[in-house]
Amino acid sequence: MLDWGIIAPLVGLIAFAVFALAWMRLRFDPGKARGSEPKQGDHVLTADYQSGLGGHSTTWRVPADPQEYAKKFVPKDKT
Repeated sequence: MLDWGIIAPLVGLIAFAVFALAWMRLRFDPGKARGSEPKQGDHVLTADYQSGLGGHSTTWRVPADPQEYAKKFVPKDKT
C-alpha cells in the first residue's frame, strides 16, 4: 500500500526544486542572452531532409543585423 504521507511531500519538494532551478536559470544568467549581436552580413540557415528514396536541402540567408531583419517584414508601399 502507498504511503501518501511520504509521497505527497516528496512530489511537492521535487516540484519546488524544479521551479526554483528554472527561475534561477532565467533570472541569473546575464551572459547568455538570446539572439545575436548586430553585425554585418547574413546568418545562413540550412534544412536537410533525407529518406531512402531521396532528399531535399534548403538554405536561407537572413540579415544578421536585427534592424535589417525587421525591415523585411515592412510592406513595400510603407516607408
